[in-house]
Amino acid sequence: MKKIGLIAISASLVIVIASVFAFNLSQNPTTEKTVPVKLADDKNYTAERLSSIVDSLNTFNFNFYQEISENKNVFFSPYSIFVALSMAYEGARGNTADQMYSILNILQNDSATRGSFGRLYNLLNQNKEGYNISTANAFWAQQNYPFLPNYINILESYYMAEANELDFSNNVEAARIINNWIENHTNNKIKNMIDPGALSEFTRLVLTNAIYFKGLWANQFNPENTHKADFKITQNTTTEVDMMSLSDTKFNYTETDDLQIIKLPYKGNNLSMIIILPKENNISIAESELNAVNLTSWINSLKETEINVNIPKFKIETEYNLNDVLKKMGMTDAFSVAADFSGMDGTKDLYISDVVHKAFVEANEEGTEAAAATGVIMTLKAVLYSFNADHPFVFLIQHEETGAILFMGKVMNPSTD
Repeated sequence: MKKIGLIAISASLVIVIASVFAFNLSQNPTTEKTVPVKLADDKNYTAERLSSIVDSLNTFNFNFYQEISENKNVFFSPYSIFVALSMAYEGARGNTADQMYSILNILQNDSATRGSFGRLYNLLNQNKEGYNISTANAFWAQQNYPFLPNYINILESYYMAEANELDFSNNVEAARIINNWIENHTNNKIKNMIDPGALSEFTRLVLTNAIYFKGLWANQFNPENTHKADFKITQNTTTEVDMMSLSDTKFNYTETDDLQIIKLPYKGNNLSMIIILPKENNISIAESELNAVNLTSWINSLKETEINVNIPKFKIETEYNLNDVLKKMGMTDAFSVAADFSGMDGTKDLYISDVVHKAFVEANEEGTEAAAATGVIMTLKAVLYSFNADHPFVFLIQHEETGAILFMGKVMNPSTD
């Protein structure tokens, strides 16, 4: 077989992990004999609806990536964000629900959709040979706050969300408890995600998702072949990295006029890392072509090819507040006084004060370890009506009965005459 030339990692690269395993979920391979996990309700699951959810997840992934991508390392779990938002979406109504639908694109109040979410959860929590993947959900409700039983039942039945009650007025202790849960479900990779300052006596609900993955390469890199090499950040800037190497190894590979695409499978062949490498050192070329349709096309064109591979070892830790990103994507009402989450408690008193996300990934000669967590914090709208006059303002004194303005002024510096 004619060899394809060495993949030069001197150019920037795009790595897709979370979007890849979703394409393999319908296969349902044989599981190892492990301690059985409690399964979600998936009796109304359909293959068609699961496929639709996966398509929506992957579309969300690429749309979200385009919003957060900047000239530095990026890493996140679209699955974690998607599921946490979906738990909030279950309680959204009216225009708030419509806006959330526009970015999630999943049906609300639909038994097949909920059953397929349960199926997705169940598939992900079946450990296979060569890798470990697990995901968990939880909700943290203010003590004695009257959430609707139907909403709680949806979270517990289809998302397997663990129910907890907290006193959010003790924000430091509440954050500690939630953060401990996140650490325990991410193998201690995601720590201190919930800032105590994000919680207050007005907090009524925190929705959390955690996901953890550790996989061994099907074709491991020999550490003896790892060597120092330059990584070309730009045409004029380089940094020295530990470059892993595999020679004359068969991988699924394809290329376009502008890109090289390779699939690196993990043991068990149910999960893979796909690397999308622009042929020129211009990451924007790859980013401009990132979408779910192209990814499917690239995967379908992969062919087993004998190839030499060089990939840098890397470790990335990221942290995001997603409020502004989600607003840009079209989800505006959820963060404002216009929010309608009456499906949670029967009122329109709640809004989303924060959506936070942290992620971790490390790739070395043996394989890859990755973890992420997302938190959606629901707060009473009363907290929006704070008034903090800590900068210049205009004022007037008005006669109530007639409306006549009697005095008017502007304060630029209160400490001077």
